[in-house]
Amino acid sequence: MVREVVQPKPVARLRRLGQAFVDVCCWGASLGFLFFVLRHNTGAPFTAIDRTIVTAVIVATHVPVALLTGLYQGRFWYGSSRESIRLYATELCATAAGVVAALAVGTGRVGVVTVALAAPGSVCLANIVRISVWISRRRHIPSGPNSGRRLIVFGAGDGGEMVLRSLRGSKAGQFLPVALIDDDARKRRLEIEHVRVMGDRFCIREVAQRTNADALLIAIPSAASATLRQLTEIGQAAGLEVFVLPRVDELLGAVAYGDIRPVGESDLLGRHPVEIDMAVIASLISGRRVLVTGAGGSIGSELCRQIQAFAPSSLHMLDCDDSSLHGVELSLQGRALLDDEGLVLADIRDRTAILAAFERVRPEIVFHAAALKHLTLLERFPGEAWKTNVLGTQHVLDAALATDVLHFVNISTDKAADPSSVLGWSKRITERQTAHAAASSGRHFVSVRFGNVLGSRGSVLEIFEAQLRAGGPLTVTDEDVTRFFMTVSEAVRLTMNAAAVGSAGEVLVLDMGAPVRIVDVARRLAATSPRPISIEFTGLRSGEKMHEALLGKDEDEARPAHPKISHVAVPILDLRAVGGLPTEHATAADLARIAGLPASAPMPSA
Repeated sequence: MVREVVQPKPVARLRRLGQAFVDVCCWGASLGFLFFVLRHNTGAPFTAIDRTIVTAVIVATHVPVALLTGLYQGRFWYGSSRESIRLYATELCATAAGVVAALAVGTGRVGVVTVALAAPGSVCLANIVRISVWISRRRHIPSGPNSGRRLIVFGAGDGGEMVLRSLRGSKAGQFLPVALIDDDARKRRLEIEHVRVMGDRFCIREVAQRTNADALLIAIPSAASATLRQLTEIGQAAGLEVFVLPRVDELLGAVAYGDIRPVGESDLLGRHPVEIDMAVIASLISGRRVLVTGAGGSIGSELCRQIQAFAPSSLHMLDCDDSSLHGVELSLQGRALLDDEGLVLADIRDRTAILAAFERVRPEIVFHAAALKHLTLLERFPGEAWKTNVLGTQHVLDAALATDVLHFVNISTDKAADPSSVLGWSKRITERQTAHAAASSGRHFVSVRFGNVLGSRGSVLEIFEAQLRAGGPLTVTDEDVTRFFMTVSEAVRLTMNAAAVGSAGEVLVLDMGAPVRIVDVARRLAATSPRPISIEFTGLRSGEKMHEALLGKDEDEARPAHPKISHVAVPILDLRAVGGLPTEHATAADLARIAGLPASAPMPSA
């Protein structure tokens, strides 16, 4: 995976050097005191050289051992029990080295006793300093009734402990922890940072009433989505706003105050987002010329943002909507003068314009995200799906072949699996067109299938949120209808990964776990509203399925590169070999017929 090395800030370095200096001074003070007392009361034969050698050996042992144990690497809370354990281990090693040094310089038993007595003195002094710092840091912590939102923390494990320490040490004062909740009966009498465990998840409502809490934090970064859903429902039923911590793989080191965020729909997917090896993607994109069609859309714009992070030699963003290009340039560069050479204003329906754009850019990698995607509208206007999704894709493929594009990724949809709608038929055709281009050229041309993308324009969540703002009702087609969901980040990473690992002509499909009932999503969102929100069932629309599928009935899958990504072979289709192609006024029947045509033989490579 691509890793960013974060260098510690100068202030942090100075703080850690200061900690090491304090511990060394504690050793020096303890040794110096004992050297003085023993020499003047017992006549112990300590010369200045003896004292210097023993002290130097102890310090020279203490510092590297402390670095090995992570004592000064910021891994532990200053003054915590875990840091104290590392301190004791370090002091033990330093004591052993000091004893050896005392014997070596000839101070005998008196020298050994001196070093042995100095060790606990040094530890006591170091802990006194740590406790003093701990107390001084907490003097500013507000504790009155108006010191922040009263917070119940679910989880009395490591995550909960780190959160409580962070909140206790925060000057922001946004949250005041008032209770801990944990399902482990062994923790019923546990108290962390003066906050007591007051019951399990089924006591949340009662605890909220007793403590006047108004927020619940789920402090378990590894919690399964089913747990998150149940706790969210319990918390919302108790009138609490629910917050979570990022997943374990998103945390950078210890949990911090700023990691706390509200529960999002991506937390409630029923699965954790699939992780993809970004090193493979980085090696593909870095230093290459990349072009994205439909760059102003939800997927296209996020593609551009993530591609830019991998340092391509150039990134070209193609769209027919100048306002969309304005928005994506603003998000990428913080300015939107529309004078960037990477912006390409062109319509994929215009064969001549697309070919000219490709000849000017000469891209090496193309991500084809331009498409019409709204199922209901395309049912009414199938000719538009034909002109954009099918003919437009053919124009892009022809231009890619003419300009020697090496990698091409066509973005499809799960509605292309056993299609029953204009959108599904048109995208199934694009998968077959892409497979034909791969077969006829031998180049790395592939497709990817998405489910519903959380946060994309026109997605069900966007519709629900707009309906919530309007006061409802939330509209659902059927109580039993289900859909697959994925995050925008997952969709984009799958797309980029396809360019790197997919075999020519394949369709890559993400394992999105169990499908989600749309009505359950609606009910969870309705529960977040401060006023009652009703849910209305409108009935399935033309072309809609009750349950989507990721793979067609006749499709066989393999998972050669990633356990969560299926590779599917699709039959090739050469549009130029199809007789009776429709004109601009294509019908749904035309699209269904072409999508279901038998495979055609690939044309010879030019």
